[in-house]
Amino acid sequence: MQKKLNQYLGLIAFSHTVFAMPFAFVGFFIGARRVLYTSESATDELSLQTILTPTMGKQFLLVLGCMVFARSAAMAFNRYLDRSYDARNPRTAGREIPSGRISPEGALWFTIGNAVLFMACSFFINRLCFYLSPVALLVVLGYSYTKRFTPLCHLVLGMGLALAPLGAFIAVTGHVGVLPLLFSLLVLCWVAGFDIIYSLQDEEFDRSQQLLSIPVWLGKRKALQLAKVLHAVCVLLLLLAGWWGDFGLLYGVGSILFTAMLWYQHSLVRPDDLRRVNLAFMTANGLASVFFALFLIADLFIA
Repeated sequence: MQKKLNQYLGLIAFSHTVFAMPFAFVGFFIGARRVLYTSESATDELSLQTILTPTMGKQFLLVLGCMVFARSAAMAFNRYLDRSYDARNPRTAGREIPSGRISPEGALWFTIGNAVLFMACSFFINRLCFYLSPVALLVVLGYSYTKRFTPLCHLVLGMGLALAPLGAFIAVTGHVGVLPLLFSLLVLCWVAGFDIIYSLQDEEFDRSQQLLSIPVWLGKRKALQLAKVLHAVCVLLLLLAGWWGDFGLLYGVGSILFTAMLWYQHSLVRPDDLRRVNLAFMTANGLASVFFALFLIADLFIA
């Protein structure tokens, strides 16, 4: 049982949840703070303890469930759909489906199960979340097809993960807000940028299989330049969100750390040297999202 669980966790690359999950927390706590500040029982000072009431705690767990189930469905479906390509690519031939550790049918049923659980969680959050859940699934599952017809697939992946802060905010408040929208745009540009860097590894393989990506379209050097532009836009969005949300010093510290991690990952990768792509992809981006979320949430309740 444990072995099979580990295989499915490997199928969905569960450790990569660290990328978008912190931004879901950002959207949740921004929304929770707004709800409690506008309620009749609002006090001058709010803390995490006052935020995490039984009702908010339930909402938090449902948001967490939505995040995990949607991402699990998306990753499993991507592995299912790309199984023939993965089998031919030396870098991915050892993945769970090509290696036979998980059957294609098992991966597909796993996808369906997680999609149903995602919609069930959204149903218990609020009506708007439930109505929007098929749209969210269309984006996160539809991404898997995009490499077959557009090099802009990285932006679609970014859009899928960008649903995290906005979706979590809607889960708490029941409506859309400007601040979570800014963070969603930030996530879109950030994810698209680092996915371009990650896809550099498969540029030759994708070209040989007539698959599309920014590196295939523009070449490695120009693709890296575009990734830098996208990450520069991230920094501008950090500043804009900080101004719009009237954040304080701790938000500034988190923004500096996030920016430093963006710079660090670009310092690791060159068009003719991709040996440290995985370090740039996993370590730098994981730390960036975790540090930023921690400092932003601290700014909400401490500063």
